[in-house]
Amino acid sequence: MAKTQLGARVDQDVAELAKQRAADLGLSIGDYLARLVQEDTSGLRARSVDAAARFLAEHQDIFDEAEDTQQAPRGERAA
Repeated sequence: MAKTQLGARVDQDVAELAKQRAADLGLSIGDYLARLVQEDTSGLRARSVDAAARFLAEHQDIFDEAEDTQQAPRGERAA
């Protein structure tokens, strides 16, 4: 597939995050950005976010209980 060069200006912190994440994944910056665009336009990212939201909603009681237990003073359990 033919490639084309794009130019974009981003904040320095965004550029550093992109470089680091691309390196973590073993990708070039160009391949990493292409992957993000493909995921975004294919709806994969939206489906993932929706699935995570459903999971959290279904299990919210468990998360709330765990949080209450962690916040209870030492030696006491949340009622």
